Amino acid sequence: MFLNDDFLLSTDWAKKLFHEHAAAMPIIDYHCHLEPKEIYENQNFTNITEAWLSGDHYKWRLMRACGVPESHITGEASDYDKFMVWCETVPKLIGNPLYTWTHLELKRFFDIDLLVTPENAETIWTLVNEKLKTTAFKRREIIRRSNVKVVCTTDDPSDDLAYHKLLADEESHFKVLPSFRPDKALNIHHTGFNQWIHRLSESSEMPVTTYEELIAALGSRIDFFHKLGGRLSDHALDILLYEEADSDTLEAIFQKGLRGLPLTETELHSYRTETLIRLIHFYHQYGWTMQLHIHAYRNCNQRMLAQLGPDTGYDGINDLSITIPLQQLLNRAESSNQLPKTILYSLNPNDYPALVALLGCFQKEVAGKLQLGSGWWFNDTRAGMREQLTQLADGSVLHNFVGMLTDSRSFLSYTRHEYFRRVLCEFVGEIVERGEAPADEKTLGTLVQAISYTNAEHYFNF
Repeated sequence: MFLNDDFLLSTDWAKKLFHEHAAAMPIIDYHCHLEPKEIYENQNFTNITEAWLSGDHYKWRLMRACGVPESHITGEASDYDKFMVWCETVPKLIGNPLYTWTHLELKRFFDIDLLVTPENAETIWTLVNEKLKTTAFKRREIIRRSNVKVVCTTDDPSDDLAYHKLLADEESHFKVLPSFRPDKALNIHHTGFNQWIHRLSESSEMPVTTYEELIAALGSRIDFFHKLGGRLSDHALDILLYEEADSDTLEAIFQKGLRGLPLTETELHSYRTETLIRLIHFYHQYGWTMQLHIHAYRNCNQRMLAQLGPDTGYDGINDLSITIPLQQLLNRAESSNQLPKTILYSLNPNDYPALVALLGCFQKEVAGKLQLGSGWWFNDTRAGMREQLTQLADGSVLHNFVGMLTDSRSFLSYTRHEYFRRVLCEFVGEIVERGEAPADEKTLGTLVQAISYTNAEHYFNF
């Protein structure tokens, strides 16, 4: 049966491990894109369209693939009409994880077992919207009911973290902690770099007119984040290339960036490499975990970028070589014994074997110090999760894996942790069924609980 208690659990051991060991574990969502302001203000959603479709470029891509006009995706159509075309789209999505996730969210949060179809759309619209008006469906209540203990948002270094401070004082059921995302510091070639430097100067209460002042200001903001519970950084590197540069060269590049002058490829990569190295030293000093998200291919459709802006569903997967520049970066940090705990994500699953082999060259002192990040974005599927688990188990230590994250802007996406845990238990159960692991409940139960929750609890030191 569709989404019965044992869906995805194909063996007796998978069922036992999920129901008796994984299902009830709390959630540490150590990387997401929820807005702290939304969490703090704790409003109800206006309707199911706002809760389900607003900002969700996963769904937008599939609607476009089914011929839905942009007016009914990001355009001027009413929320009701956008919801109706989503209900026309869903029956066509069998085989895509969004078909499962959509129904799982409907079932877990709203206790509705109806299929999402045009015939059921009016009923679902009415039933869900009535529930969304109640206190039980305020933003924070959704997080609490999902058994979430920690939410790590994604925050710019210049952010004042005002809502994190308010939440720390008022919210007792879960923590909302900042994560340091200094992409704008690294993207010196982007329009608005000078304006961002001004904001950084104001927030750090320090002058930022030279390269060394930039690094000092970033260090000051890391200290500020740390005092508010921040324990992770995150970088959308997309393309990773390694170029060294001396202090004079970096100063000259920085001054060109402030004036908005064009940079050569060598200048750009030198600046990004050296700035990242200096940030890595800070992360090591504070005992943080560094996350590197690599190989997204951003804004492939330039006409739609001009029309809708970034993060609207027009990104792809890059396939450049990753091993040499990443080795150079990690080795540079390790050479001064300043390599922090690191999670390596690639949007291209072809990179997994190289990443697993490379991270094994830098493991020491901390169990799973370097991690192969969970299946991310286009790999956030049953097949993608299993491939990540397979490569990690084959080439490293599965038991040390810090597990799933939402990487989402949706408050309803916590069902993805259930989906992941089912895939994990399916994977482990198959290993047992093949005779590759003992049928020992203590060992296996400890494994799935560690990956579901306890590894993250210990690894990040929240």
